Amino acid sequence: MYAGVPPWDIGRAQPEVVWIADAGGFAGPVIDVGCGTGENALELASRGLEVLGIDASPRAIEAAKAKASERGLSAEFLVADALALGSLDRRFRAALDCGLFHVFEDAERPVYVASLASALEPGGVLHLLCFSDLQPGSFGPRRVTQQELRDPFADGWDVREIVPATFVTNLPELQAKAWRATIVRAG
Repeated sequence: MYAGVPPWDIGRAQPEVVWIADAGGFAGPVIDVGCGTGENALELASRGLEVLGIDASPRAIEAAKAKASERGLSAEFLVADALALGSLDRRFRAALDCGLFHVFEDAERPVYVASLASALEPGGVLHLLCFSDLQPGSFGPRRVTQQELRDPFADGWDVREIVPATFVTNLPELQAKAWRATIVRAG
């Protein structure tokens, strides 16, 4: 997807992420899981937060590193597996998942949630933005129901809220309906 410009790469942070940051929703260190070319991580770094962005795509990570260098920001970026965050051997106070959860198959979701638990400290907050089942049509990623968000986080997590949101894309015809969830790891 990163050979060109994927629809979710809008050249700036997602407005929902900016809203969360403006509301004080992030405390460092933060991990941006599935960071793509780094716009959300760079937004958080510009606010003085310690941020690690990870993605499975080496091309996306190289682009994120180049943006950080060009902008003089200190965000760190690594090629890493979201299903094996424990291998980072680091703990974070906050995590951001902006557009990753909805790509996992049902069987991968509990693995992903366990992976998040291995990296997020007790009491840490996950902010998650995923495609909503309210999005009409079939273009784009798999749609997620509120229940599909709640179920994998039922044990050891507190789903504080799930609210309607919007994914902004670089396709004028697709400003997608999303869910924005705030989920806290039990202490």
